[in-house]
Formats: sequence, structure tokens, C-alpha cells
Amino acid sequence: MELTKKTHACVRLEKDGQTLVIDPGVFSETDAAVGADAILVTHEHPDHFHEDRLRAGMAANPGAEIWTLASVAEQLAAAFPGRVHTVGEGDTFTAAGFDVEVHGQLHAVIHPDLPRITNVGFLLDGSVFHPGDALTVPQGRRVDTLLLPVHAPWNKVAEIIDYVREVAPRRAIDIHDSLLQDHARPIYDGLIGGLGGADHGRLAPGAHTDVG
Repeated sequence: MELTKKTHACVRLEKDGQTLVIDPGVFSETDAAVGADAILVTHEHPDHFHEDRLRAGMAANPGAEIWTLASVAEQLAAAFPGRVHTVGEGDTFTAAGFDVEVHGQLHAVIHPDLPRITNVGFLLDGSVFHPGDALTVPQGRRVDTLLLPVHAPWNKVAEIIDYVREVAPRRAIDIHDSLLQDHARPIYDGLIGGLGGADHGRLAPGAHTDVG
């Protein structure tokens, strides 16, 4: 399985000639979903869900399908009848040849005054986990590669370190990082790599690595 990092929270995974894209949002490349056989969306915030990115991917491949939670699916289902699937915690399905498990229910707390929206994470082939905007731990699962939301208005580095420790992956790769300034990255790298207990790294947009 090959993972290509796109900008911010978007990743592209390829296996056996099929392609799956997660969270092509407003910060990701305009063609982030083009060429995808399956698209997964963790929640409705625009840095994870951008309708134009999804429409481009769906138009480029008439066989492409989307799996997402209800708040996103209801915005797309009419435009792509039969190609948008609603999922929630505990669901399992196959998309683009990947076995997918859905974990989690709610977005992390941004502030107590703001209502929490739904958020789901996706575990691919029992190996690679994208949590969206939450620090969800896939219970009963041994995660090999954790896609780590390293920087967001809803987290701090201590929480991220503890999250890596709790999930205990072999490897953690940064996502949700486009607001993190380059001069701050070595600080995050040192703290997470030194205290998280997992092999920690990051990829520039467009770079790829083998996972799983």
C-alpha cells in the first residue's frame, strides 16, 4: 500500500491498481480527488470536505463512490445518486479494494461554547488509521500507521503525544499540518518523536511512502 501526502489532512492511498482518497478539503490540491476510485470524508468542516474537490473526483471517474457521515452525505446524495454511502461508528465496508472500519463519533472539543459535530475515523486494512478531527483510539485494533493530526485549533502538543502513546502505532505520520509554520516543525518533531514512543515523521505534499 502506497500513501501519498496531500496538503493538510488529505491523503491518497494506492493498492493493486486502485486509489482511495481521504478528506480532500479546501486546503488540499484542486485535483486531490481526481483519479480516485473511492473517497472517504471524516466530517463536514471545509478543510476536510470541499464540494468542488469531490465533484472533480466524481466527474473524472464515473465509477467513483463516496463513503461519509450523514451530514456530508445529505449534501451530495442528490448529485450522485447511488454513489454516496452513509456510514457511522462500527460500520465496515470495502472501498477500492480496501477493507475499511469506521471508528469514532464526535469531533474534538474546540471550545465548550461550540456544539460538537459528528466525526468519524477510518481504519484501512486493519493497519492505517485516519482519525479526522478527533483523538479516537480504535479499540481492540493494533494500528501500524497512525495519521496524526499534529496541529489544530482543538489540540495541544501534550494531547498529541499522549494520543500517540495510547494508540501505540509502529509509526506516526503528520497530517492536519498546513497551519503549522515551518520554523515550528522541528519543535513538534522533537517533542512527538522523543516522547510519543513511535517512529514519527512527516511528508511534504506530493511525497509518498509505503505503509501497511
